[in-house]
Amino acid sequence: MTIKSLHPKKERTLVIIKPDGVHRSLIGEIIKRLERTGLKIIGMKMLLATSEQCWKHYNKDNEWFSKKGAGIVENRKKIGLPIEKEAIEYGKDIIRSLEKYITAGPVVAFVIEGNSSVGIVKKLVGGTEPATSPAGTIRGDLSLDSYAVCDLDGRAARNLIHCTDNPKESDYEIPIWFNESELIAYRSAQEEILYDVNLDGILE
Repeated sequence: MTIKSLHPKKERTLVIIKPDGVHRSLIGEIIKRLERTGLKIIGMKMLLATSEQCWKHYNKDNEWFSKKGAGIVENRKKIGLPIEKEAIEYGKDIIRSLEKYITAGPVVAFVIEGNSSVGIVKKLVGGTEPATSPAGTIRGDLSLDSYAVCDLDGRAARNLIHCTDNPKESDYEIPIWFNESELIAYRSAQEEILYDVNLDGILE
């Protein structure tokens, strides 16, 4: 790996506009918010996500399923709901609901490159729950779903968009959705302003 490939401006992150974002015609609005920071899209496609991609993407093990399921069991006990299956199955239901959500319609997946791309995208996207995500974020401005409503309806939160949590996750997630040949190395005009040390060529 070269020094150039390790440069912070080459950091990559995965973004997926989920079926609710596609069906609500928010693709352009979401991309605009991300692009105007100076981040660069190096690969993009619309596709129907598969169940296999979903389970591989969320990458949870039995320990995680059991822990999450135990919490669900406790909550059900507190509110007087019956316990109908093992804790691990309640944990797996979390991913099952995400699978049903993300495979319900087309998604738009893209890879973004740029300085601190993972953190910048996370900041712009906002918290996982739209109802509590700050104003100014994609989820806070463009959705109103809440965990309380999701729990009552027995479904995943419709929060428009997936973004990667950290650079290590990006390295894992991107190959699930893209072949390396689908990612294009190019220099955009705005990079001349963002990254050129001496602002060469600004004056005629």
